[in-house]
Amino acid sequence: MSFSLIRTYAPTVGSGRRASSGIALKYANAAYSAALAKSPQVLTKVQTELNAISKSIEDIPNLKNFVTNPTLSAKDRMAGLPSLFARAEGTGAKKEPVSDITKNLFALLSENGRLVETAGVIEGFNELVAKHRGELEVIVTSASPLGKDVLFRLEATLKQSQTAQQAKSLKLTNKVNPSVLGGLIVDFGEKTVDLSISSRINKFNNLLQESV
Repeated sequence: MSFSLIRTYAPTVGSGRRASSGIALKYANAAYSAALAKSPQVLTKVQTELNAISKSIEDIPNLKNFVTNPTLSAKDRMAGLPSLFARAEGTGAKKEPVSDITKNLFALLSENGRLVETAGVIEGFNELVAKHRGELEVIVTSASPLGKDVLFRLEATLKQSQTAQQAKSLKLTNKVNPSVLGGLIVDFGEKTVDLSISSRINKFNNLLQESV
């Protein structure tokens, strides 16, 4: 994949300030369109690579600092990309080169000073792939990891919803965020069900302020 293919979709730094989600989606759409144009196998490979990079950024502080540091020079940004790609190559017998699509995507993000959009780009890419495959992705956020029995019951309940029945399959992911304190936040389709303790506390605080 050449840079010109991504440039068809992706904005440059000088194109004006937009919401981060909008910028990220431009890059996500570019990578998705390029991968889909190749083959379903390439689409799957790129998604696997991006998710491996995403996990590495979450687990390794140095990589997280690399993609979120806006003060890095263009030279330093390009020099740091191989560290990201190494995490997507795998290890041992399973190790294989990162696709040109993934490399060119991050090269362009680096060139335009948009590495800070990495998380949004990968999230947008996964959403596009899920929609293409008819999957309904459900994100369940909790203060601590949920047990398999809880996730199973939750999945069974969600499958009864009209939104889930319109999809070919349901993919449930549990994300941990201690700030929710307790309870759950469930994002599925265009809907969000906030049953977190932090949400209840915020509502209570708002009521107290209104009554003063």
